[in-house]
Amino acid sequence: MPGAEPGTPLVATSRWGLEDLVRAWQRPGERQPRGQTQTAREQRKTMEGFTESDLRASAGSRSFERGLGYLDAVSGVEVGDGWVTASVHGTERYEVELTLDGPGALSGECDCPYGMEGNFCKHLVALGLTVLARRESLPRQRKAARDRAQGLDGWLSGLSKDALLALVREQIAEDRQLRRRLELRAASARGDLAAVRARIRDLLDVSPFAQYGYVAYADARAYADQAGQAVSAIGALTGSGRADGAITLAREAMRLLADAVETVDDSDGWLGQVGADLAEVHLEACRAARPDPEELARWLVGHVLGDLDDGLTDIDPLDYEEILGDDGMAVLRKSAVEAWRGNRRGWAEKYLMERLAKAGGDVDAVVAVHAADLVPNGHTHLVIAQELDAARRPDEALRWAERGIQDARDLAAVDTALVDYLCDRYERADRLPDAVALRRDHFAARRTLPAYQRLRAAARAADCWPAEREGALALLRADAEQRQPSRYGGPVLVDALLDDEDTDAAWEAATDTGADDRQWLTLADQARAARPADALGVYRRLTGPLTKQTGNAVYEELVSLLLSIRDCHRRLGSTEEFTAYATALRTAQKRKRNLMRLMDAHGL
Repeated sequence: MPGAEPGTPLVATSRWGLEDLVRAWQRPGERQPRGQTQTAREQRKTMEGFTESDLRASAGSRSFERGLGYLDAVSGVEVGDGWVTASVHGTERYEVELTLDGPGALSGECDCPYGMEGNFCKHLVALGLTVLARRESLPRQRKAARDRAQGLDGWLSGLSKDALLALVREQIAEDRQLRRRLELRAASARGDLAAVRARIRDLLDVSPFAQYGYVAYADARAYADQAGQAVSAIGALTGSGRADGAITLAREAMRLLADAVETVDDSDGWLGQVGADLAEVHLEACRAARPDPEELARWLVGHVLGDLDDGLTDIDPLDYEEILGDDGMAVLRKSAVEAWRGNRRGWAEKYLMERLAKAGGDVDAVVAVHAADLVPNGHTHLVIAQELDAARRPDEALRWAERGIQDARDLAAVDTALVDYLCDRYERADRLPDAVALRRDHFAARRTLPAYQRLRAAARAADCWPAEREGALALLRADAEQRQPSRYGGPVLVDALLDDEDTDAAWEAATDTGADDRQWLTLADQARAARPADALGVYRRLTGPLTKQTGNAVYEELVSLLLSIRDCHRRLGSTEEFTAYATALRTAQKRKRNLMRLMDAHGL
């Protein structure tokens, strides 16, 4: 057959179409049809069997339980050698395919939204359970699939070239999409750049998929698949000895794809993968064609700094270092420096300069890039300090970090990681008072529980926590006295005292200045052993609103409170009172069957 590689077998299964037959003529290394990466023997081995436990492990308990409700929705089950397909009717009709990657390891695909994200969904569970229910007939059905595939393979192998061509032409006449794909492949093979360019423009055109001026999530994958065909066609040009043309068309495709992405909901990243493949195609074409290194260097800089570098192609100029050679790299560095000097705050300019400086081992250049645009919260100072640490220049690193604190306009907004870095350096240098002073200043500016915890750790290491604690709590107490009481977002003072496990002081503060429900619950839990009556009042108050709500999460929270209430009554010696309380609650909540079951399970 024309274009077939010597020794390339014609392989077919019962689910192949004529396009898959044509794909079997591709040269080795091109992508095979989905599901055909294993030999028939390997597929038979992986489909030896699976269990309900395997399904639960693959899907997770939630999806497994939901899949139980879809057993009657499975239809059109087809068993192949290594795969099982069906339709499952849910909100819509979904096409499901179940496979095994290895003994006991299930995998599958479903075109429902959850399955499209790569999850083993409830529809796959339903198909798996259906297969398990028909386990006895599975070997016979798989053998029948193998027999059909072998029969088809034998028939195709016996056809003459003319008969095969007639079969392909018949399929082309019936399948418009197949015809277009083969036309593109033919144009690539004969080097007809004009025809390939025109077809690529058609494939990257979003208008057939855009109903309201943009491509919605539901159509994004179909558009990405079509765009992927364009990338494959460009790559085929390089394979057929036309790498120069592939470079030209790859760059044009990048511009078209950059325009298209603005109107596509690419939440699942399908276009991102197409962009990555396109970048790889361009790199391979450059390796094959060896374009002018200086022109390539200027194009790379322009691409990274221009509108085309939108994250889709994500080209790294250093990947082209071997192609550019010394002359091209010199032009690349010169162009990058000129661009950075013209816009020292530009993100792309900084990124390119940093990459080149790091690749050349020039730490001073890296520092200069970051120092040209210091952010006021000290984060850039931290980055510089870390670069200098990596270069084993710790004294300079420390000076930059300290400068970050000094230059900060608002210590409350300073990057906490910078404070942590400096305190760690101080502690390792046995400068504990400096670490405590910085933590004290940072806490005074922020007054959050994490800042309090870090101050406590530093002060304990310096053996001065009692004095520091008194000053910190004074600040928090002043804050608490000035704020309005609220059920939500209680004062940090209460959290700090709770974190110190100073329950009595925390209870007193909560009573004086107020606390939110979360804080009161923590207080009751900590105080229940010593103050059961006080804790009981808190639990009873928190229980009231939950009795007016529904949902399993609410019921679990309610039962947890009831267990705490029971414990308080036991400590107070008033279990009969709890029994009456629980009985009255069951009577009022009896319609909530899940709550009743949960209470029964805990003996309430």
